[in-house]
Amino acid sequence: MDARNLSRKVIAIAAGEAHTLALTADGNVYSWGRGTFGRLGNGSELDQLVPVKIEFNLTDKEDKVKIVGISAGAYHSLALADDGSVWSWGYNAYSQLGFDGENSFVPCLVKVAMTDGSVTKNETELKISSVKAGGMMSLAIDDRGSLWMWGSCPLQQTPTPTSFNFHGHSVVKVACGSEHIVALAKNEDNILVCYTWGNNNHGQLGLGHTETSPNPQMVEKFCPQSLFAPYEIACGAFHSCILTYDKFYEAPSKFVCWTFGRGDNGQLGQGTTKRSTYPEMVTGLPENSRFVSVACGLFHTSLVSSSGQIWSWGMENGLGLCPEATFTESDGGDALTPRLINGPNFPDPVQIACGAAHTVLVTESGYKIWSWGRGKNGILGNGHENDHFTPRAVSWPPQGAQDDESQQTLVKDDSEGKLGELMEEMDRVKSRGLVMERYAGFLYGLLFGKVFEGDKDIPVSFKDLGSFDVAKEWEEMLESCDRGKLSRLQSFYRNMLASVEDKIMKDKVKEMIKEYIGSSGSSS
Repeated sequence: MDARNLSRKVIAIAAGEAHTLALTADGNVYSWGRGTFGRLGNGSELDQLVPVKIEFNLTDKEDKVKIVGISAGAYHSLALADDGSVWSWGYNAYSQLGFDGENSFVPCLVKVAMTDGSVTKNETELKISSVKAGGMMSLAIDDRGSLWMWGSCPLQQTPTPTSFNFHGHSVVKVACGSEHIVALAKNEDNILVCYTWGNNNHGQLGLGHTETSPNPQMVEKFCPQSLFAPYEIACGAFHSCILTYDKFYEAPSKFVCWTFGRGDNGQLGQGTTKRSTYPEMVTGLPENSRFVSVACGLFHTSLVSSSGQIWSWGMENGLGLCPEATFTESDGGDALTPRLINGPNFPDPVQIACGAAHTVLVTESGYKIWSWGRGKNGILGNGHENDHFTPRAVSWPPQGAQDDESQQTLVKDDSEGKLGELMEEMDRVKSRGLVMERYAGFLYGLLFGKVFEGDKDIPVSFKDLGSFDVAKEWEEMLESCDRGKLSRLQSFYRNMLASVEDKIMKDKVKEMIKEYIGSSGSSS
């Protein structure tokens, strides 16, 4: 693969509250979305509507920094270089950047005390192998499987990276929500086991209760003796998600998605808004799908299969914090079970990521990025701030990293995006038109005392000239009425008049009472 293709191939994405990071195969990082607190790492707090490249500057050497891992917290970001160095930028109110101080608008090195000075010539120093950000905390795993934490961690705030004792277990993967952590670790028999700890007020630890746990506790559903082997984990603000396969199921293996924690908005996908303190299977997913990636937003969850099918569930039909979302179908509101996301084909998916109100998907082995949800502040990365409730292409590859072929692809994607925007606008206009039609029918009924029957009840003068003489139409309507219709009109307006007179009388009584209270108070 030549360098030109490496610069276009996305190997990882990460989504924060309202920003997104993309890592390319040549070791560069791009960001877009909301810029407050410097979370985009481009030296400013300005929003970016399309992907922009982040510069990693070294002061003591000229070597170019090659990034191999990324992660995004709510308002801060992390990156891991191939030499094991960790970089951070963005919001730092809780020292989640690895130091006490102000927010950082550009990447800065995190000082991780990996050794105590006792390393011998025959030993090699430890280095960080992966990073993870979540909420206001930051985590890292070193190449021996030790876990490091800093920022607003469960039950403590640590300004600098601190090693966490995992009782000899080797941590392989870690995820974190607002105040809880989920980890996959290898035990002495080299079996992956799921551990959780931290705040548990919604049952997000999956331990069967809601008591806070300061230390890692094994989730019994995924113990070494369990039929279900965990391989992927994700955390929302107050809920957790685990992907497993059946250890003893004949090929192809049976894959299952489990959730637990807060369920108010259907983010557990279990057909209810109740919380779950114990892992339960997500209902409604196809049995024979192989799930390749899962992600949790604040209050929604998204999942993608190897065949490119996407399911989302939770707040606002699985979109997240999008209260302004409108749907042409009748199933608006929170999605309590998985909803298949409609759109173009999504072949060769790589990863899915969720922010507070947006979802991002990498497909075509890394050469295509899709996004949907809230578009304000450029969160969707397509050059606009419009909301899109179905997947739309991100402006990728960015300027300067594309050849003639990709330029043509961008033109095509832009055309597809404009067509999609036009169709969405037509849907919105249609929806508003239906509302206006119902309102007009309501007013027509009040005025003329009969049901509005559409085009035949629209006056000719209004059709031809856009004007409407109410008095004239009223007279013509009365002339056409028989005695029965006139009697019904008389009864209708007599009742309306009685209601008005009754309201006037009630207001007069209230005024008299106020005057009486006022006068009696002054006389006393």
